[in-house]
Amino acid sequence: MLREFPSPAPFLALADHFADAVEPAHFPSEVLRFRNRRWANAVGLGDLDDAQWLSHFSRFESLPGNLPQPLAMRYHGHQFGTYNPQLGDGRGFLSAQVRDRTGRLLDLGTKGSGQTPWSRQGDGRLTLKGGVREILAATYLETLGVHTSKAFSLVETGEQLHRNDEPSPTRGAVLVRLSESHIRFGTFQRAAYLNDREGLVSLVDYCVAQFHPGADAPDMATKAVNLLGHITRATASMIGQWMAAGFVHGVMNTDNFNVTGETFDFGPWRFLPVSDPNFTAAYFDQNGLYRFGRQPTQGAWALQQLASALLPLAEADDLARGLAPYEAAYQQAFAAHTHLLLGLAGSGDLRNDLTFLQGLYGWMTTSGASWPQTFFDLYGGAASEARMKASPQAALYETSDFAPVRDTLAARTPTHADRLSHPYFQAAAPVVLLIEDVESLWAPIAERDDWSAFDTKMAHLEAARTALAP
Repeated sequence: MLREFPSPAPFLALADHFADAVEPAHFPSEVLRFRNRRWANAVGLGDLDDAQWLSHFSRFESLPGNLPQPLAMRYHGHQFGTYNPQLGDGRGFLSAQVRDRTGRLLDLGTKGSGQTPWSRQGDGRLTLKGGVREILAATYLETLGVHTSKAFSLVETGEQLHRNDEPSPTRGAVLVRLSESHIRFGTFQRAAYLNDREGLVSLVDYCVAQFHPGADAPDMATKAVNLLGHITRATASMIGQWMAAGFVHGVMNTDNFNVTGETFDFGPWRFLPVSDPNFTAAYFDQNGLYRFGRQPTQGAWALQQLASALLPLAEADDLARGLAPYEAAYQQAFAAHTHLLLGLAGSGDLRNDLTFLQGLYGWMTTSGASWPQTFFDLYGGAASEARMKASPQAALYETSDFAPVRDTLAARTPTHADRLSHPYFQAAAPVVLLIEDVESLWAPIAERDDWSAFDTKMAHLEAARTALAP
């Protein structure tokens, strides 16, 4: 039985200002390639059979009592530092809003679902490889405890697409993403650009009511400042998690940040093979604007653009106070998530923990140690000695340069020592998702429609998630 859905869907209150009703594309065929059963169960959609699933997530027939028609969202944004007022959902839309078991509102949004008024010259489609890449990235981020959107469904559409950045023609697909919000920083920027104060007020009210109730206040100026503070902390926390996980988003435009601090709309993402602050994910980011080591700075810059968009509602000095928590929230998240991925308790002193992080990441950078292997080997601190000795990079742990890191690890308390007996930690190596791994998973799919390597990787990711879950 389907769980009760929001009726009417809350976003309908904003639709006149911020969305256009659209028709989904009609695809030549429908082959279900991926269904996120765990999250489908969580939002009351686990009982759908294949035919029902395809009707809602390929043909996008409305869920009962939900949005009557898909809505392509309107927004602006800074793209590589340049303001672009010609943006919006060009190959996706909001298809439904659902609630999880706790009553939390969640969006079902699409990618590759057809052209919209915001497609410009695009075909509104997604390649199958692009869909596979997003499933892998979102699943790995969730495995590592990073706040992220979830890949919910992938359907191959029977279309042959032409792209400049991969061999063409290539297979087409439509993806559905589950996210807490698709309200972007650029959504606020559009309202400010159009001098739409009424729209800004409705956006603030919606975001406070649905996502950040702790920001509520009796007057709009205070509410806007409080909301900015909540979004600032959420964004800082997300980026702190990225930095601990070695994740490079690739395209940190202001239309790719949302108000709930979730990782989404990542295109040329990468996970670091080794610690390298200058690592850049996107081949077209020739100046390294969104390189790994610059992600915290870019997050702060994006928040400043959000604050500017709120100027019609509050004074600049007050909005500056809303931005003030960023650095401390980022440092706390970076330290906490590093300790989480190491299975260790922090010292209780942030300054002490940051000194430890400086030593750990400094050693990783100078030694060239594998990022994923290092976190795998060191999980549990002093309890990981046997795994360190059996590691492919055991020699690195015997150097004098590593000795201070070893001492600090030994002084910290394992939080989940019992997990070291989990089958995941009995292997010689961790689950890894470097670009070479993605290409090796895609090759058999492209050549002979063989999904076995992909399925094996997804099973390995699930094993890692259960081993690493907070």
